[in-house]
Amino acid sequence: MKDAFLKFLKFEKRLSIHTIKGYSIDLKQFIKFYQVYSKETNLKNVDHRSIRSWIVDLSLKKLSNRSINRKIATLKSFFKFLIKREFLSVNPTNKIQSLKTNSLLPKFIKEKDMRFFFKNLKSENNFKGQRDLLIIELLYGTGIRVSELINLKSKNFNNEKEEIKVLGKRGKERIIPLNNQSIKQIKNYIQIKKKTPILKNEYLITTIKGEKTYPMLISRIVKKNISQLIDSENYNPHLLRHTFATHILNRGADLNSVKDLLGHSSLAATQIYTHNSIEKLKKTFEKAHPKAE
Repeated sequence: MKDAFLKFLKFEKRLSIHTIKGYSIDLKQFIKFYQVYSKETNLKNVDHRSIRSWIVDLSLKKLSNRSINRKIATLKSFFKFLIKREFLSVNPTNKIQSLKTNSLLPKFIKEKDMRFFFKNLKSENNFKGQRDLLIIELLYGTGIRVSELINLKSKNFNNEKEEIKVLGKRGKERIIPLNNQSIKQIKNYIQIKKKTPILKNEYLITTIKGEKTYPMLISRIVKKNISQLIDSENYNPHLLRHTFATHILNRGADLNSVKDLLGHSSLAATQIYTHNSIEKLKKTFEKAHPKAE
């Protein structure tokens, strides 16, 4: 049943490998717990008490409510799938509710810090130096996800229209305009890449061996470069996506437009970035309004 569910996620829901891996780990953990807890091996006998006991066990292990909620969501999706496929007649997750969590605002880098970063970043004019610079340019300049960057192909860059075509979650395509610096960087990088036969690959961003890149490599490149010039709590690539969204909203971008640029399926996912904009408005009000003293 588990294997059938994972195939469903891959071929029908078209989720990313990273997301499917998360689902797989969550299910393995639950199944292992259930077998010890109930002495059962048949998942058809799972009830809401078993799931609640697992949630309590996770809490006792000091797992955060946010992480537990992700695991609950996995089980809800799994048992919903089993009901639809008629493996089960009763969904044991119907009585299970998510735990309360504190709303976390996305971290981002200030505009002045990003200007300082690009002004002072030193990169060699060779394949590796220009590739690393392009990675940061695209993550910050377009707000694309790491998985989208990795799967970006050279043919997806349209020089005439000054845009890139991105394949997002669940195979959804979207067009993202490019700023002048990103266009210039892509052109320079492609010229360098063409001079080295081993680097001929359909993917825009490759390793020094001409192979497709991978998430850990992107993370290392981002951390190595940003940590040299900017002091931050973390340096993961998603920080640049948060920074992109926050900066364009602060400069007056329409929320629906930001939603489309980020590839969000609903406004709810995008609205979290408005909190940072609201905080900026509050500070402006406190400085400027006479009654705010």
